[in-house]
Amino acid sequence: MYWDKQGGENTRATIAAALKRAGELGVKHLIVASFSGKSAELLLDRAGEFEIVCVTHQVGFAMPGEDEMTAETRNRLTEGGIRVLTTTHLMAGLDRACRIKFGGVYPAEIVASALRILGQGLKVCVEVSGMALDAGLIPHGVDIISLGGTGEGLDTSAVVRPAHSQNFFDSKVREIICKPWDF
Repeated sequence: MYWDKQGGENTRATIAAALKRAGELGVKHLIVASFSGKSAELLLDRAGEFEIVCVTHQVGFAMPGEDEMTAETRNRLTEGGIRVLTTTHLMAGLDRACRIKFGGVYPAEIVASALRILGQGLKVCVEVSGMALDAGLIPHGVDIISLGGTGEGLDTSAVVRPAHSQNFFDSKVREIICKPWDF
């Protein structure tokens, strides 16, 4: 399925497409990228049916020391059965620090740029899946459905079999459920 444009206007339709495909495939694990928690909150009523992990931006992503997800939203999600992961981004971290400090291009950023050929949302789907696996929040060796986006909201969903970060290139994008046509 393709959306005409990228961005948050596709959030509800992306969630619907992901849930439909999860049902068809019997997938029980959903990973949703949501820096504020707004997109993840749309899945609260499905938290018993699916194991849902919300992956946020790391603290300090936008501003030093700042957590973009409010404590109230984090509490609503966790009390509703959605696990929240706030950690360093798989494709940033030290490579990004070296680029900012010294200039140049580094391996993780090359991988991220290569994935963006298929859209920012797909890069996010792959990245947050690996982050959730590395954190032990999803089982190894199973397909999951990941939801990501371009900026705010969700516009991409994919069936992914993530690998741990040290084995990143064993990750498999098994199916792209939906993404923007114009990205």
